[in-house]
Amino acid sequence: MSVEHYENFPVASILIPAALRPAIHAVYAFARSADDIADEGDLHPALRLEKLQAYRTALGKIQQQPTNPGDFGSQALNSVFIPLGKIIQQYHLPLCAFQDLLTAFESDVHFAPFPNRKALLEYCRFSANPVGRLMLHIYQAATEENIVLSNHICTALQLINFWQDVALDLKKNRVYLPQDSLQQHHINVQNQSTQKITPEWIGLMQEQIEFTRTMMLAGAPLTKNLRGRLAWEMRMIIQGGLRILEKIENVHYDVFNQRPVLHKPDWAIISWRALTHS
Repeated sequence: MSVEHYENFPVASILIPAALRPAIHAVYAFARSADDIADEGDLHPALRLEKLQAYRTALGKIQQQPTNPGDFGSQALNSVFIPLGKIIQQYHLPLCAFQDLLTAFESDVHFAPFPNRKALLEYCRFSANPVGRLMLHIYQAATEENIVLSNHICTALQLINFWQDVALDLKKNRVYLPQDSLQQHHINVQNQSTQKITPEWIGLMQEQIEFTRTMMLAGAPLTKNLRGRLAWEMRMIIQGGLRILEKIENVHYDVFNQRPVLHKPDWAIISWRALTHS
């Protein structure tokens, strides 16, 4: 799952075995801090890219000196990469996964709308899928089949985040809905946000929800390949994502005025479904 999804799935911190939490925290700190560089504050784009390049340089230092990379040049970098370096070595984490995340964050600096779903899914390949791959490595479950299934789940989670955050992203001048789909349904998202929900908008969102749900379910067999807490956590994550899709449907796709989020009653439903669905 991409870093944004920790807001939706706080069960992770409860279900993760205590021994693995430092590793999860180190990965999260990397992703969260890099994402903040790309998105937060009023930094000039050139400075954002410079700071992200410093992250690439730090990863390169870990690759060249895996057992003792030493100082990374600043307190901010040390706080992220000293613990990360230890975790990368301990769990043999693939550096390419971290590089892929940086590619996504760099593309966020100069955001461009996605012409079609293929382009959007390619973005998810960098922004979301690496996190799932890293989690599988930490749990020593990174088989080829598991990675493929994890990619389905992570991409679905990223898309769910986009669909529930249409209004928030518009404030950042970002539209993650594929441009060809918008054109096909004759929709201008900026205008749509100030008007009543139209049949065209409903048709567009129904397509996105259906595709996303199908992708999530395509990854669901991953739970059968996992054991213990990780299997339970994955069932919770899948059901949590599906529940948010339901909540988008329940507000008749009006994500402009009612951002669908998970509340206590939803977690009871999610837990029951995770228990009863294989």
